[in-house]
Amino acid sequence: MQKTTFTVADYLLTRLKQLNVTEVFQIPGDYVKHFTQALEHFDGVNAIGCINELDAGYAADAYGRTRGMGAVSLQYGVSTFIALNAVGGSYVERSPVVVISATPGADARQITKMYDVLYHHSTGNLAADQEVYDQVTVACETLSTSAGAAEKIDNLLIAALTHKRPVFIECYKEVWGEPCLPPPDTRLEPIIPKSEPLALENAVTAAWAQITQAKKNPIIFAGVEVLRHGLSPLLQELIDVSGFLYTTTSLGKTVLDEGGDKFIGTYSDQASIQSVLDVVSDADCFLTLGTIITDDYLWFIENNYANMVLATTELIRVGYFIYEGVTMKDFMEALIARFKAQGKPYPLEVKAPPQPPYPDPWAANSDPRWNDRPDVITYNRFFQYTMKYLTDNNLLNQIVWTFGISSAMYVATNAYGLFQNSFLASAAWQIIGYETGAASGAQLGSGKRAFTVAGDGGFMMVCQSLSTLARNKLNAVIFVMSNGVYAIEQVYVDLNAFKPGPEHKFDTFDILPKWDYLALAQAFGAKGYRVTTVDELVNLLPQLESLTDVPALVEVVIPEKDLPQQMYRLGIE
Repeated sequence: MQKTTFTVADYLLTRLKQLNVTEVFQIPGDYVKHFTQALEHFDGVNAIGCINELDAGYAADAYGRTRGMGAVSLQYGVSTFIALNAVGGSYVERSPVVVISATPGADARQITKMYDVLYHHSTGNLAADQEVYDQVTVACETLSTSAGAAEKIDNLLIAALTHKRPVFIECYKEVWGEPCLPPPDTRLEPIIPKSEPLALENAVTAAWAQITQAKKNPIIFAGVEVLRHGLSPLLQELIDVSGFLYTTTSLGKTVLDEGGDKFIGTYSDQASIQSVLDVVSDADCFLTLGTIITDDYLWFIENNYANMVLATTELIRVGYFIYEGVTMKDFMEALIARFKAQGKPYPLEVKAPPQPPYPDPWAANSDPRWNDRPDVITYNRFFQYTMKYLTDNNLLNQIVWTFGISSAMYVATNAYGLFQNSFLASAAWQIIGYETGAASGAQLGSGKRAFTVAGDGGFMMVCQSLSTLARNKLNAVIFVMSNGVYAIEQVYVDLNAFKPGPEHKFDTFDILPKWDYLALAQAFGAKGYRVTTVDELVNLLPQLESLTDVPALVEVVIPEKDLPQQMYRLGIE
């Protein structure tokens, strides 16, 4: 029978479709059935069935980073609580995700009131989901009726667009299926706040004074908010008019296409290549734009707080002075205008130091214990040969990388030449396992092939995501760096464990069980591969290109005690 009623679920799905959200990641549930049934038959928005809540949450997060907004549908209580970790990462790292759920309806609430019944999946506090999600979203709504639903849904989505952060909506069980007319006939846009003119003028004048009084050439330190809010063209214009060198945080890596004579490489504290460290340590003024300063950058902030001109969506600061009522966009535009009006403050044209020639930076950072064993795969050799293959075959513009927090992520920050928004990492929230769950969302959101590099511990946390990839015929590649330990955890627990000899042992809690990855790939419907030498890796990479509708799981066997020098330097700080 053809559906004739336009419901609250249809209204939300229509709005999502207008915002180019053509996939919704979902976990089924009885409370949310009216939404999931509407999604199943809605033209233009596909349901992506996921295996568990973290799988769905990480996927929606990556989709939001690449498409501009993501959405995930969850069951009440037992689902929403599990997914909270993923949504927390979306909140911290500025990914707009719409979290969709349902709650016991009016009938259940009346029965609870009359008979003191505890409904399934409930803590007893029927408002618990909204109260919890209020901590990791910019707007929350619980709809008890379809009256006013359209306006409330619109306001939620506008908040997500404006702040580039998650929002939460749940309905009483029956409300998703209630009528909601008429369908929307307008488009939603983010709210673009304007700066207070005098505050903006004061901020830019103070920033200009700081820039022109610096004794050495300032550099631009760009972060992820520039990318999320569509300000990358302004960043490029500011680089061009100022002539300044620029770097990015790990989270902000690929805020622009990497290249040109102004990009020095990614600054990831002591995991950085030496030329990046030299430029950063030598500068005495930092034009810091859209950058989330995490504890990865403690040395930087402790030594350069007074030298920073900081502009984010939350704060404009010049040295020790804070300017309220000024937006990052207006600040960047006004600073560009100041450069155009007054010219570059430094007469010399400064160029970024050359990138270390291949095989560096990888060869220089590989664990020196393997220098006489060129066949052994190390973290650095993996990227050395994989990046060479992708670069030589002009494939970098066809892939999107995903990383959780791992040794591999820090090593990968040394990569150069990646394309805009092709490096997705849990570099601030630092979730172990994000990368594998994110693969489906990254690929569906970007239209590019996901290249995921996971530690074996991280992969074990969400290995079921491989089934989601297979189910949806996505040819993502999951590389598992297989050393049998939580290496990144051990670095910060006791670096001495990496020393040779049986007397130096990993802590028991950092030792992982042994898995048969080839059998696992077969069980989940993926293609499985195992490489133990550099030659095997090099020979495999071209074979992966032939896979079109099936994911690949590649076990990359590395020594248990392989310690990339990037991680060694971070560990001894």
